[in-house]
Formats: sequence, structure tokens, C-alpha cells
Amino acid sequence: MLNLLLALAGSAATTALLFKFATQNQWILMAASLAVFAVIFMVGTRIVMKKVAALMDAAQRDVMANRADKAISDLKAGLKFAPWQIYLKQQINSQIGTILYMKRDFNEAIPHLEKGFVRNWVSMGMLAITFMKKNKTTKMVETFEKAIQGARKEPMLYALYAFCLEKTNDREKAIGVIEKGLKRCAQDSRLLENLDLLKAGKRMKMKGFGDMWYQFHLEKQGAIIKKQTKMMTGRRKQVIR
Repeated sequence: MLNLLLALAGSAATTALLFKFATQNQWILMAASLAVFAVIFMVGTRIVMKKVAALMDAAQRDVMANRADKAISDLKAGLKFAPWQIYLKQQINSQIGTILYMKRDFNEAIPHLEKGFVRNWVSMGMLAITFMKKNKTTKMVETFEKAIQGARKEPMLYALYAFCLEKTNDREKAIGVIEKGLKRCAQDSRLLENLDLLKAGKRMKMKGFGDMWYQFHLEKQGAIIKKQTKMMTGRRKQVIR
């Protein structure tokens, strides 16, 4: 936001100076004003986003290295950049909330997820799941609907939404969500499979979405451990060869 205000101030100052010392031609004044606004805004945005990108990359490396607490601390420090860029505070909160959720610090994650970016469908999905687990089905549905508005072509989001609806005993609505997803996701095979399962009264299968599915902690802990053990065993076999 400060980038926008700074650009507006520079634009206004340019117009005033040109009007007083150079020309009163409205077209020239308008063109110069827009040019100054664009330059200041783009340069300011680039500087801020470059710093934020470095922060996000460092946080991701810390998470991969099991230094989640350091990643969260650094991201919180990065909130100092939030006044400079629109939606930046929401994006950082989404990242913090996602890391806390993955750590299973659900109660601590909720405030950050609630202040997160609506276009970050992963964090929105996590927030919706926390509402489901607290038996706040209406808020769960509202959150998923907002997430879909920001990520209309993400197959896993529709599957996740339907999975939670099925868990809350609303199979018919779950079927409707999958059907909506199929219209927007070019007949995704995983959605097609789950639509057939729901119509047959069977449980959905989410493993087709890969490791991303496990970060939502909707699979039983034993299944996650089994998955991790299988991965580690595969790695050991590759080393032996």
C-alpha cells in the first residue's frame, strides 16, 4: 500500500511542477503523471517483492530441513514489509498458518489461516478442515466456497471439499462439488474416479493426488507413517543398488 501512496505522491508532484514551470497542456501533464506513477510503483514493488521472495525461499528451505520454528520466526519478521505491498500481509499469514498446520499446531495455526490470502487454496483448505473438526460445518462450507472462487481450476480443492462434505454426511452435496470440478478441470481422472466412488456409496480415494494430500492430515496417522516408511525403504534400496 505504501508503494501505491508513494507512486501517487510522485505523480502528483510531477504534475504540479510541470504545470508551474513547463506546460499547462493537459495531455502532456497526464502522460507525464502516468509515466512517473508507473515507474515509481513498479520499481518499489520489485524491490519489496525481491526481499519477500528471498524470505519465502529461505523459509521453504528451513521447512525442508525440519527447521519449522526458524521459518515461522523469519516469516513473522517479514511482516514489516506488509505495509508496502497490497495483500502481502495475507500471503505471509497464509505461509505461517500452513507451516503451523503441518506441524499439527492447529489452534495456533487458525488465527494466521483466518488472516490468510483467499487465493492460497492450500491454506484456505486447511482452514476449512479446522472448522470441520470443530463441527462448524457452515463455516467450513463458506471457506471452501471462497477458496474455489480464488482457484477455480484446482482439481484437488474440489476433491478436498467433497471429502470433507462426505465426512460430515452430506454425500449428495459432495457429488455436486465433484461434478462442478469436472466442468472446470477438463474431466480430471481423479475427480472422475471419486465421483464414481461417491455415487456407489464408497469412500473417496485421495492418494492419486500424491504427497500433497498428506499435508492436510486427513489420513490416519498410521497410513502416513506407512507411507513415509515405504518412501525411506525405497531410498535405501536405491542406495544399495
